[in-house]
Amino acid sequence: MVTVLLIVASLGVFFLVQARDTTVEQIEFLYQRAAISCEITDSGPLSIAEIQSGRCGAGGEPVFPEKNEFLAVLTSMFLHGSVGHVLFNMWFLWIFGNNVEEAFGHLRYLFMYLWGGLAATATFVFMNPSSTVPLVGASGAIAAVLGAYAVLFPGHRVLSLLGWVVVPVPAAIFLGIWFVLQFFVGGGQVAWEAHVGGFVFGFVVTLFYRRTALRRVARR
Repeated sequence: MVTVLLIVASLGVFFLVQARDTTVEQIEFLYQRAAISCEITDSGPLSIAEIQSGRCGAGGEPVFPEKNEFLAVLTSMFLHGSVGHVLFNMWFLWIFGNNVEEAFGHLRYLFMYLWGGLAATATFVFMNPSSTVPLVGASGAIAAVLGAYAVLFPGHRVLSLLGWVVVPVPAAIFLGIWFVLQFFVGGGQVAWEAHVGGFVFGFVVTLFYRRTALRRVARR
């Protein structure tokens, strides 16, 4: 239930709320509502000088003085950069989220998802404190779900495409490869630090909850 609601919310925000008429409107929307490392570490919205120069601390009047940079950390989890971005994230959430939700229970799962997203953002900010680029996407929170899945269902088979052949791969191997690959996709538009932070959060939290969660699954 929660997994479906999170998917519906993310798709709804992207297709119904996010501005996409022009490139300028898209960028303005993200700077106004997404989490930005510099705003968190510098305790205030970015100025036009910081946006144009990409340099945190460049000074000047904030472009969006009413922006709450800490609330933006939450809203960022429901914003995405493109159709492919949101669909790929929701596909992963659909595949792995339902089993983790069943193990955790609806409310605990929701809290784990949201805190996982916060942990992912905190990791990115820690490693990129001066970044002036909006951080968007549910991938950090979803990475926490993947970390939880790796602990709870390491032997479950995940259908993977190997060349042109679909091969069932144990979740532990699939997710292990996914985790390692994050360290090789740095740069560009991939916030790999958030992925790693979210995954580690979900993995560690679930280690403490594993026995209770598996008992919950066994009773169903």
